Amino acid sequence: MKTRFSRLSNEHKVAVVLLAIAGIVLAVSALSMLASTLVSCAPAGASAPAGQSTPTGKPQASLKTATLRANDVEVIVELAVSPAEQETGLMHRTELKDGYGMLFVYTSDRRLSFWMKNTLIPLSIAYLGADGTIKEIHDMEPLSLAGVQSERYVRYALEAPLGWYARVGLEPGDRFDLSGLTTSK
Repeated sequence: MKTRFSRLSNEHKVAVVLLAIAGIVLAVSALSMLASTLVSCAPAGASAPAGQSTPTGKPQASLKTATLRANDVEVIVELAVSPAEQETGLMHRTELKDGYGMLFVYTSDRRLSFWMKNTLIPLSIAYLGADGTIKEIHDMEPLSLAGVQSERYVRYALEAPLGWYARVGLEPGDRFDLSGLTTSK
């Protein structure tokens, strides 16, 4: 007894198989997107949603630091220079006081995008040009996987506690003096 599939021409069999594969790929893709969306919908608070555990891990060891100044404002920053330092950033930390932050240092201008994976504290990020000028400031929600992309090509990203830039009166157009960007441990 012949099945319907065996009665199809070879071209039709190939088309049926390709459609079945496309359906499987589409279903897997949809499930992946759904899972990603559920993970990225973390609340603005520092705790994980009910039934979901807080990410576990250790903050990275202290990095080299520098003091930056803009107008009358001073901030002590840890310098994230290597790819490993930049990848970990402020993950797993439970606090960041006003007047402190992390400066992500790149060797050339580029459009940057940051997310808050495993980052428990709310942050504001300033994207800086090569001369230290603040180009943009964005707020970021703890644990969010949504990318916060710079609209312009920039050289640096400076993360600080949520709302810090507004509290100290810094805004786009203000410039951090990076001329003495020397490091100390």
